[in-house]
Amino acid sequence: MEKIEGEIKLSEAEVTKLQEESKGIRNSLQTLFEKRLALEREKAQHELNILNAEKNLKNLQSLLERSENGVKNVLSMILIVEDELKKLGTDQLETRVSELKSAFLEIGRWPESLELHVENIEGDAKISARRITGLDSELAEIKNKSLETDQKLEALTDLILEKRINLALLEYQRKEIKKELEEIERNFGFLQADLATTVKKAEETGARIVALRSVEEVLDEIRMVDGRIAALSDVSAEIERMYESYSNLYLELKEKARVAAENREKVLEEIKTRMDAWRTVIRNLLDHVNLEYQRILNFAVASGGVRLVNDHDIEETGIEILVGFKGSAPLPLNIYSQSGGERSTAVMAFLLALQQRIRSPFRAVDEYDVHMDPKNREVIANLLISAVEGGKGQYLAITPNQMYFENKDIHVIMVQNIEGTSMVKEVS
Repeated sequence: MEKIEGEIKLSEAEVTKLQEESKGIRNSLQTLFEKRLALEREKAQHELNILNAEKNLKNLQSLLERSENGVKNVLSMILIVEDELKKLGTDQLETRVSELKSAFLEIGRWPESLELHVENIEGDAKISARRITGLDSELAEIKNKSLETDQKLEALTDLILEKRINLALLEYQRKEIKKELEEIERNFGFLQADLATTVKKAEETGARIVALRSVEEVLDEIRMVDGRIAALSDVSAEIERMYESYSNLYLELKEKARVAAENREKVLEEIKTRMDAWRTVIRNLLDHVNLEYQRILNFAVASGGVRLVNDHDIEETGIEILVGFKGSAPLPLNIYSQSGGERSTAVMAFLLALQQRIRSPFRAVDEYDVHMDPKNREVIANLLISAVEGGKGQYLAITPNQMYFENKDIHVIMVQNIEGTSMVKEVS
């Protein structure tokens, strides 16, 4: 508290000092402002004088020029008249002309006076211009000083603000410490009363028992026990029942989890068994289909095979068809390795081989030979006929191309569009 009180007094003194310094800077800034304002006014007056001088100079110069021209013209006319009068010999007129000439000569001196006046005005304008230059320099210097003073004042204001914040924090700390001291004093009074009661009770009990532990150790243990008791002060009276309930729930969930794990193992085992069975059936089927597929390709002077890929994952498994024509090595069936006719021949051979394992007595193929050459069309037609020989089933073959079933035991239906009319003809 004493430390904070000292810091508060020091901070208040610093704030007061900074405020006085700020006040002085503000006064200096006001003085600079007033001086700058006076210089600006003086500069404006000199600029006005220069403008008026320039305007007057223009008017005087114009008047001077007109006066000089007029005087010269009149003087030349007087000289002409004087010469004429001398020729005529009239003395009185000559005297009047001489007087008139003198008067105009006197008037002719006016331009000189005007020129002197013009020079004086020009001199005053130059003096004002030089003064304006000096005023500009003084104004620039005052502006710089004002800027520096303003920056210094701003920095000083920030410092004052920071000191005031620190002072407010110290005041808050002092207030909190004061509260804490008051609380400590109250607790100290209670402790003194408790101590007096305890001492009186101990005196009534008898002499002190010899302790094997020090007072500090006993007090530490008492504090530790009090802390444990305080930690349990918010425990509900129903905590034991809640604990038993959650324990039973935990045991039930644990048993359910064990049963679920056992069921999962059984399901996985069943899936594995079914996968093995499925894989065996598929492999046996593909073995027969592969042999039949190779046999059919031999009629088309080709080679190939059918195989199962990714059989370890039923979601990703598939069948890959390999085929090679004209003595080339079998390659996977795709749009890059075979032509359209070769792909059609390979697909038709695979379908014929696969359909041998289908129990349905009816099978249909539509436009199977569109992209085949004549040789492969004939080969596939013969394969279709051989596939149904011996009562193995019936095929419905639909094609827009030339038929290769002549002299065979088949039933042919031909549909032809002639001049907008469809005709159906049955051929035995």
